[in-house]
Order: sequence, then structure tokens, then C-alpha cells
Amino acid sequence: MRKNQTEVERMLWSKLRSERFFGLKFKRQYGIGPYILDFYCREKNIAIELDGSQHLENIAYDNLRTEYLKSFGINVFRFWNNDVMRDIDAVLEYLRITLWLG
Repeated sequence: MRKNQTEVERMLWSKLRSERFFGLKFKRQYGIGPYILDFYCREKNIAIELDGSQHLENIAYDNLRTEYLKSFGINVFRFWNNDVMRDIDAVLEYLRITLWLG
């Protein structure tokens, strides 16, 4: 999975990798239990998931997955691929505000 990133994953990873996002260390394609997270930050205990149109058909699965991750204290942030593609800066600003002011 690591080698087969989508374009939107590459875009976001370029902003998160190497502690570029406020010094936070993110891992990509990080496994927790039976699930692989798109991006995970241990310091803030958050997962960032990027959702394409296939997730419209998998809402129950995504909800179950989110509840599982919450049982470990992991907060899950979900963003639609289109939102990241259209305005990645707004996505990053939302994360910044939520993580430090929320």
C-alpha cells in the first residue's frame, strides 16, 4: 500500500512528512489492529483519513472502524479527496485550529 499512494495522499503527505506540519511526526499507512490508517500522529493521537466516493457505500464500515480507533483514544479526522484537492490549505488550517484551539 505504501507504494500505491493516490494523488491526494501524495499531496497531503508532502505537507505532513518530515515534521513539516508544526513539528508533528506523522506516519503513513500505519497499522492499528486490523486497520491501516492513511496518516497517524502518535503525539496528538490522531488519524487522518482521506475518503473517495467509495466511502459513500461503506459508511457503516467506516463508522465501525472509527469506533474501534476511538476505543484506543484515537481521534479520527476524515476529509473528502475533493476537499483536499480543491483547498489543501483549508484542510490544514482546520487541523491546526482543531488540534491547538479545539
